[in-house]
Amino acid sequence: MNKYYIIILAVLLFGCTEEDLPPENNEPIPEEPEVYVVPVVVHVLHSGEEIGQGSNLSEERVRRQIEILNEDFRRKEGTRGFNDHPAGADARIEFVLARQDPEGNPTSGIIRTPADLTNVPDHVPKTEVDLMANFNYWNSESYINIWSAPYDRGIANAHLGSATGPDSDLPGDDRFTKPLPGGAEGIVINRWHFGESTLEGGHNLGRTLTHEMGHYLGLLHTWGTGDCETNDYCEDTPAVDEIVTSSISFIGCAGERVMIANYMNYTHDHVMNIFTRDQIQRMRYVLETSPRRNSLLDSKGLEAP
Repeated sequence: MNKYYIIILAVLLFGCTEEDLPPENNEPIPEEPEVYVVPVVVHVLHSGEEIGQGSNLSEERVRRQIEILNEDFRRKEGTRGFNDHPAGADARIEFVLARQDPEGNPTSGIIRTPADLTNVPDHVPKTEVDLMANFNYWNSESYINIWSAPYDRGIANAHLGSATGPDSDLPGDDRFTKPLPGGAEGIVINRWHFGESTLEGGHNLGRTLTHEMGHYLGLLHTWGTGDCETNDYCEDTPAVDEIVTSSISFIGCAGERVMIANYMNYTHDHVMNIFTRDQIQRMRYVLETSPRRNSLLDSKGLEAP
């Protein structure tokens, strides 16, 4: 058979007319936002115990804490950090233990330092972050400093942690604890609430760091200023004008049920599992625009020396 007849026959049998073709769609396919990767250094302050004993937390516990942080921020399926709430989302922010120290040397990102909290020089400011930074501190332009504080058992469940806030033009910026001029910044976690443990009291699954990292990246508590109008400046967190500690939902300002599972409450760790889209937008905006946060994205701490 002539080859031209074969071509014509193929078109008749298998070809498509213009009416058969799907309509053109020139709208761009939406892309997922970039995943922002941020280096952290965990300063394990201890009272001289062997590694894995008392306040000298094991490497496994530290690494599991960072894993929990990522499960929560990435809303990972199959973990406690997952939710299917319509207002919830993947923050697309990840945290890695630093691979390079400020001097350019290899590091595990876990630094162990003996610390006597009763013997701090008088010139050290008495803010919690500055007290911890007195023992060890890395440049906050390149690393998020996280201290596991060697507190006595007596203040477990009474004081969980604290964080300094960013500089930004977001509403509510004046509500954050800012570092002193020339002072240190970072996150302090009471060692009893660092990572997973058998501690009683409801704060033993590593969510204290998730909460404090929210503050570090620009989130207020869900009750914000304690005012139904301003609140936390996130429209998709139901407004509430009182501190949220209950594990049972209740009615907030506008007749909506309060989002007790939000990480920016004071609820128990097993209840928490959501950052909302507006909260995520705030945190990503801080990483993109705040001078003391944006520099983290290009930190040498992310790369092996």
